Amino acid sequence: MSTDVTDKTPAAAPPGRNGAGAGDGLLRLMLDGMRRNMRQYGMLIALGLIVALFAVWTEGDLLLPRNVSNLVLQNSYILILAIGMMLVIIAGHIDLSVGSLTAFVGSMAAVFMVRNDLPWPVAVLLCLAVGAIAGAVQGWFIAYGGLPSFIVTLAGMLTFRGLTEIFLDGQTLGPFPKGLQTTANGFLPEVGPDTNYHNLTLLLGLGLIALVVLQEVRDRRRQQEFALDVLPVRLFLLKLVALTAAILTVTLLLASYKGAPIVLLILGALLVGFGYVMRNAVIGRHIYAIGGNLPAAKLSGVRDKKVTFLVFLNMGMLAALAGLVFAARFNAASPKAGLNFELEAIAAAFIGGASMSGGVGTVLGAIIGGLVLGVLNNGMNLVGVGTDWQQVIKGLVLLAAVGFDVWNKRKVGS
Repeated sequence: MSTDVTDKTPAAAPPGRNGAGAGDGLLRLMLDGMRRNMRQYGMLIALGLIVALFAVWTEGDLLLPRNVSNLVLQNSYILILAIGMMLVIIAGHIDLSVGSLTAFVGSMAAVFMVRNDLPWPVAVLLCLAVGAIAGAVQGWFIAYGGLPSFIVTLAGMLTFRGLTEIFLDGQTLGPFPKGLQTTANGFLPEVGPDTNYHNLTLLLGLGLIALVVLQEVRDRRRQQEFALDVLPVRLFLLKLVALTAAILTVTLLLASYKGAPIVLLILGALLVGFGYVMRNAVIGRHIYAIGGNLPAAKLSGVRDKKVTFLVFLNMGMLAALAGLVFAARFNAASPKAGLNFELEAIAAAFIGGASMSGGVGTVLGAIIGGLVLGVLNNGMNLVGVGTDWQQVIKGLVLLAAVGFDVWNKRKVGS
């Protein structure tokens, strides 16, 4: 009699194959991918939820094409400041002067164009140079003088605010030339046949979708080449579908009104340019290095003083650009311009994923953080929430974003 015993019980399907194990395995992979990328996607998901909430609360008014265009125009200068502020915070510093510098550059623009009748393109270049010089001076004191950025930029905030009052004699000065106004408030021209949509905006939207998909695929391949963790294929495809749907929705909304605002192209150029620098250029890696671990960066040969100096010079130029956009949008330079802009930019950076300790953050994150604040402001205005409660809600959102960042660090560490 044979002693062999044949087990008739069917073997359990291994994870990832057919059966229940496949679904469980995919679910685990998706959850692991989301957990590893929570910092990157957390606020993007939050932005989508906030948009959905206010879309329902305002009975669709939030997503009207006209309101979407206004949302871009109203928040353009904060988004410009948020990009520069993100770089400053990644480098381990802070800049409290950007709101006052925005107002100061606006006053200089009014002096150049309104009082002295300089051609507006020449005046714009001069204003950008003024912003760069202001940022360079502060950067020199911080990088080479060894003074804390908090103190230097606090002094800059007071100085630039006082200079604004001096240059404007305490009065509002305007109007600005039509060309500058068009840059801040205008839209792309109409081209092609009548399709009930803005054709040029549709083409730009389709081009952006192609660019985003190619960039995501290229980044994934690069990560695989270096044996880094990547999202599971199905989750990656889901991400591409979500990005495509979001871009297409915004494109159709803008194209059904007056088209893409010109300032949106400026923001797009800044996003692409600074995003590339921070991901691929040596200077970008050095900014992350000095913010993440300054002693190690020095030992690795990073010229930390030069990098810090350039970061603040860049912040000065972006503050000047924001000042020009703000002044042109309201067609006047005011002594009270730029109030609390520095707080909005700092909040946008932290909501978008920056870390207080430095070394963490993305340019896209700064844009997402700025849009979260912008949608909150716009949505609360539409439903009639008072400015007092708006401040409370934005403060709680900032606290929640930073708290989430701390909690996420602890989870990853454990």
